[in-house]
Amino acid sequence: MIKTIIFDFGDVFINLDKPATFRELQKLAIKELPEDMLHINKEYEMGLISSESFISSYINNFSSLSQERIIAAWNAILIDFPKYRYHFIKKLAKEKNYRLILLSNTNEIHIDWVKEKVPFFEEFKSCFDEFYLSHEINLRKPNSDIFEFVLNKHQLKAEECLFIDDVLENTNAAKKLGIHVWNLEPTREDVIDLFTTNKALF
Repeated sequence: MIKTIIFDFGDVFINLDKPATFRELQKLAIKELPEDMLHINKEYEMGLISSESFISSYINNFSSLSQERIIAAWNAILIDFPKYRYHFIKKLAKEKNYRLILLSNTNEIHIDWVKEKVPFFEEFKSCFDEFYLSHEINLRKPNSDIFEFVLNKHQLKAEECLFIDDVLENTNAAKKLGIHVWNLEPTREDVIDLFTTNKALF
């Protein structure tokens, strides 16, 4: 029996255009990111470097970038947050049938954009029993330690948890720990169909 539902944020609640940041960088004559910059991206996502250091790293590597340009390119991935999904999680929270946890790989610049552009973000956040962002807990998916952190902190049994994420690498990592998973495909599935798509679990 599922007692805890763990949700990703991007492409589960908020719509993303994942190639958008690189498309914007290409417009600024940046054809590819060197390995050290990809490493910096991961460090930033884990909150191991500040937004200032992250932006400086890009400006130091690419003369075509300014602070404004890197922030605009970085945030191009974020599209919109359909309000019906907020209503879905709000209803789920009100029913109190499951412990609800959000577990997202994200970063300060993206969350600042969400706070500015999504007027119901704080209400959305309050729907969850726990709200974990990778840059705040210094852990990121698909590393197993982020799932172990959630399980151990809340004394959860893996077989009583369902994890929802659009990235197969992330759901595979959770599955290895015995967690039930739904690898949601955002082009043809929607989180609001949780119970019909996964009715065998409920």
